[in-house]
Amino acid sequence: MDGDQDYDKMDVDDVSETGSDDIESTLSRPQTVSEVRRSLRPLQATADRVGKQVEHFAEHLDRYMSQKPKTIQKDCRHVLPLVNEYRRIASDTLKYLKGIHSAEQDKRASGTWKLRLRSSNRSLGSNRSFSSQSSQADAEENGGIRTSVKDLKDWEQEEQTWELLAHLLQVQYAVPQSEIENLGIPEKYHRPPRRTVDPRFSSEKDAWDQFLAEDDLAWERHTVVEWLKRCADASNQDIDEVVRDLELGADRGTSLWAHGWLYTKESVKGQKRLRSWPQALDPDDPGIESSLRSADKTKSLVTQLDPDAITRQGRDLESQDLYFERAMWLACWEMVRRGKEWSYIREWCQEKAEGWRATLMRGDPRALSADKTPPMSGWQSRALWRKVCCSAAKDGGVDQYENAVYGVLGGSLHSVLKVCGNWNDYLFAHYNTYLLRQFDDYESNGLSVSTSPSIMPITQSAFSRDEDGSQIVERMKSLESTKKQAATLTKMLQGSLIAKSFREFAIHQGVRLAQSANSEEESKVIPEPSERHLRQLEEKVTARITVEDYDMLRTVTHMLFVFQDLGMNFDYEDDLSAAENIVVAYIEYLSKAGKQQLLPLYASRLSPSRATNCLARQLPLIQDHSERRTVMSLMEKSGLDAPGILMTQLKLIILDAPPRPKSSVLCSPLSIVESPASNTGKMRAVKKSFIGDSISDDENDLINGFEWYLLIQDQWQQIMSMGAILYKHFLRRCSAATPDVRKLLTIDRSRHILGHIVDLSKMAEESEESNDDEEYESIEGGDRKIEKRLLTQARTFRDFENLFIALDAMERWKDAVEKMDGHTRSDGGDESLNSFRDTFKFVYGEVEAAIAPLLRSWLEHPYDDDEATQFRAIRRVCLPEVVLAFINVLRDSARFFTRDLLLNSMDLATLVAEEGSDVGECFMEAGKMAELVRAFAFTSQAIMRADEVGRGSKRSRRKLDGKSLEIWSIRARAE
Repeated sequence: MDGDQDYDKMDVDDVSETGSDDIESTLSRPQTVSEVRRSLRPLQATADRVGKQVEHFAEHLDRYMSQKPKTIQKDCRHVLPLVNEYRRIASDTLKYLKGIHSAEQDKRASGTWKLRLRSSNRSLGSNRSFSSQSSQADAEENGGIRTSVKDLKDWEQEEQTWELLAHLLQVQYAVPQSEIENLGIPEKYHRPPRRTVDPRFSSEKDAWDQFLAEDDLAWERHTVVEWLKRCADASNQDIDEVVRDLELGADRGTSLWAHGWLYTKESVKGQKRLRSWPQALDPDDPGIESSLRSADKTKSLVTQLDPDAITRQGRDLESQDLYFERAMWLACWEMVRRGKEWSYIREWCQEKAEGWRATLMRGDPRALSADKTPPMSGWQSRALWRKVCCSAAKDGGVDQYENAVYGVLGGSLHSVLKVCGNWNDYLFAHYNTYLLRQFDDYESNGLSVSTSPSIMPITQSAFSRDEDGSQIVERMKSLESTKKQAATLTKMLQGSLIAKSFREFAIHQGVRLAQSANSEEESKVIPEPSERHLRQLEEKVTARITVEDYDMLRTVTHMLFVFQDLGMNFDYEDDLSAAENIVVAYIEYLSKAGKQQLLPLYASRLSPSRATNCLARQLPLIQDHSERRTVMSLMEKSGLDAPGILMTQLKLIILDAPPRPKSSVLCSPLSIVESPASNTGKMRAVKKSFIGDSISDDENDLINGFEWYLLIQDQWQQIMSMGAILYKHFLRRCSAATPDVRKLLTIDRSRHILGHIVDLSKMAEESEESNDDEEYESIEGGDRKIEKRLLTQARTFRDFENLFIALDAMERWKDAVEKMDGHTRSDGGDESLNSFRDTFKFVYGEVEAAIAPLLRSWLEHPYDDDEATQFRAIRRVCLPEVVLAFINVLRDSARFFTRDLLLNSMDLATLVAEEGSDVGECFMEAGKMAELVRAFAFTSQAIMRADEVGRGSKRSRRKLDGKSLEIWSIRARAE
């Protein structure tokens, strides 16, 4: 806050009636805190499930914040370790879930491989159906936490997303080579250093490394391709598991993969035996077309068994062998797609007696890092090899997966796209093809050697225009094979990282989040989106973050922090507000999930005004006193404006209270004594339970809010001012809640400041009795000076407190009267009567002590003219009713205690009649002077009727400073 004046002049009731422009424009009317608490229970399961991960993310963020450089860095060296920690958390969670659900995941995946091979007109092998079970059915109880295969998939996607971010940060915010090793980046992700390459004596691997070192776009594409390979390898079954699964559909038995085209071979041998033919069968031999046919007599079979026989002769294999051939190429595609090392491919193919397939797949410049003896000499030979692969991919093979393998190695985009079944495959096809095209152009143009045009590959970019990442990502939203997956939040997030449009993604999803949060009713923490944003929304994209997407909120929140620390800015204020909606929604989730101690950390990353409003909404949910102190300490540690947050909290609680009709009345009339209509000809009696015990939810929230306010360090005057404001609010509503606020202040806050409890009422009495300031300040040294200063600051608050002390005391007095009357009617005995009388005497003493401060200079120390007007209105409404009630207290107490109490009414009348009496002025302004005179008249009648016989008048004189009722005794003279 700007200063003490802001606290003293604020009137919470003004907010209640007319609203606060700065708050209402940002935050809408929410549920009450009690209603919010009732909605927390459904979140408990989610909180338990992700509790550790949430805390680990916050722990690393907090550690990073304490070490973060104050200036924006140009590279990612300071944020990359944090991103790697986030990835590790996701990886550990994924490893745990795989130990539980991997069997079910493999079961689901097994059916997909057979489906991918069912491309012929006839059923090949087993037709066992596969249907996915719902995540609910697959869920398992693990340590009381319910997880499912869906959870495994979600964490797998998140781990991959964090990995992608880590790699792209190294591309877009490159760390100097000298710092890479210090960051613990694996060597395979190091960008090759620049060096001079002599094409005459260098291998293609050297040319490839130089190509990546010199071309930033190539390095970025290479990074994405390698990430896509790793994702494919981690997300799918092991290759051997795929092969074993496909064996079941080949109808060839098991462990027969090393026998090649088994059924076709038997048919060929049978024909050779029938013909007694010693050499290979010729497809043009007479009668071979009709005799060498498949088992179902529908296809002509090959006459030779070499790998090219199918395409060369234009003949087929037996259905079982055709399934085998397709399965082998599917396995080869998977190995190439997953980026398996050539040594792994060679070993795998040799085990299947298919070594020739490994030879075909040898030649990718990326697979030569550990190979000291390249199969072909010179990069020109490799360029020619890629040209052959590209041509083979286009001319067609046995299966589309065979063409796709050639397409990956040679750079044929069209052949690879045919087998792309998901978003990742489609992106891989484009980035891999564009990368090889770049390399071909680099070799032909960048290496200063004479090159024969005949060996230049046909994959040059002249044949088609390369698209950038944003164009590819955008196109996938409309393609039939990818649009469903492209519309998921995870792929939209990954796409934004690849397309370098994370800022737009955050804004877009923040707007969507605002729409979702305000769809049914106004959100309490997220404002409705601006008109500009609504006009810019792309309606065709349906995926959006909602307040229930807790994991996505966490992921995007932490990514937003990373990019902000790398210098990402927002051009417009509503753009920043939209992006911060995501952080605010995550903070709200943390609050509801019971992670209140994490709130200051995340709120500190918001803009100041948003942080203030956000925490002001969440703090009322914290009820435990020790946890409040902890959160308060964390707010101060995080550099948040704690006084401003707590001030806003109280404003918003008032704003959330049920609306009431507008009124110019600054204070609702007190109703302590009964109405005149029910007391015709009698003195108006004090009502029973005129305050009551019920406290509304919004009033309870205000008390809780004030409890927070008591924790502020070195803000005593602001606390007193806020306490006075709350008293005024409760007076306007005639609430019973204020005594609870009084107890809070007296007990708690003074102990924090002085080390012991200070009762403000007793301090007031001592201050009034002591006229010597020096003597007062000498008592107890410095603490006494502090107490006097606190008392001065608390004057207005004390005045309001005294009023409610008096009201509370009179209500308890009325209860004692009811008990005394009941006992008298029941004739309970002298001993019991004495006990009741002692209690009554004590209660009356409290009333008498509480009334005294109200009779002189009550609320006569306003801060300014506006407050003076308020105080006059409050005095006019409150003082007459309190004085009339006190007169009734004196009259009725005389019946049970001592009739001498009636003399106090005369003292009261004298005080009211004094010249310049503020009490008498209040009666005149309120138009109740006639009622006051009538009340004194009733008391005078009681005095004249009082019978002091047997009541010890001398004792009364002694105790009442010589005053006695004897002078009022009127006795008729006997005739």
